[in-house]
Amino acid sequence: MLVAERLRVLVEVAYAGSIATAARNMGFTASALSQQLARLEREAGCVLLERGPGGTSLTETGRLLVRHGEAVVGELREAEQTLAALRDRPPATLTVGTFATAGQVLLPQVVGQFRDAYPDTRLLLVDVEPPEGYDRVVSGELDVLITHRYLGRELPPARGLIRLPLLADRLRLVLPPGHPASGKPVVAMADLAGDDWISADRRCLEVLAEQNGIEPRVAYETRDYAAILALVRAGLGAALVPATVARDADGIVVRDLAGSALDREIHAVHRPRPAAHVSAVIGLLTRAASGLS
Repeated sequence: MLVAERLRVLVEVAYAGSIATAARNMGFTASALSQQLARLEREAGCVLLERGPGGTSLTETGRLLVRHGEAVVGELREAEQTLAALRDRPPATLTVGTFATAGQVLLPQVVGQFRDAYPDTRLLLVDVEPPEGYDRVVSGELDVLITHRYLGRELPPARGLIRLPLLADRLRLVLPPGHPASGKPVVAMADLAGDDWISADRRCLEVLAEQNGIEPRVAYETRDYAAILALVRAGLGAALVPATVARDADGIVVRDLAGSALDREIHAVHRPRPAAHVSAVIGLLTRAASGLS
């Protein structure tokens, strides 16, 4: 019979990437975790981890068992939250996974409002770069995930989770000061055929360029929007950035792109049957996002 606690150890090792890191995160010794994993393999009757000089990796069976383990751990954490609510004791921590822009434009007011409503619950924010994080919601490691999707990218499988659209964050064109097209209120992709591009999501740019029959010349790639704006400001290329980012584009020309209604879709992801404090965060996020649309 499989033991839930040992399944949790396997899940933690999968997330951490090594037994040593998982042991530190869980407050155990690496030796203790190794013993738990060895017992799990005996219970499962098959090898779950491949151990070598380069570290530890999951076997195919191990990866399949992790998926079941995530669900089991998530259900146990949900049960703990339900019991805490029945005892009228809010959880000590609520964990939200988020990407950088959402952390800047959505979360400041949400954190303050949540603290007022749940003063005994600490709101913990964790950096999670999309499309990662769905597995951590399944396991209950994250109570809420704020994530996004660009044009040309597939949404990850929901895996039984609730995925709530928060915001269609319109993409806008940013150009260096004095760019030849800066005098136009709306700029066509054809006007930028010879320009260098600074890309936050290359696939999105490629799909857009293909729709307009041009080949984009990507000079720089980074997901750091502050760096993108700085490079555009320095005259090193054009870029597409979400409207929530373009608001801070001082000293840069901001325009709409002709014939395109591009959005970066922002979603909140959570487990079914959310506890009251999770529902509260979702409601606050929804209201914060509506103020940005």
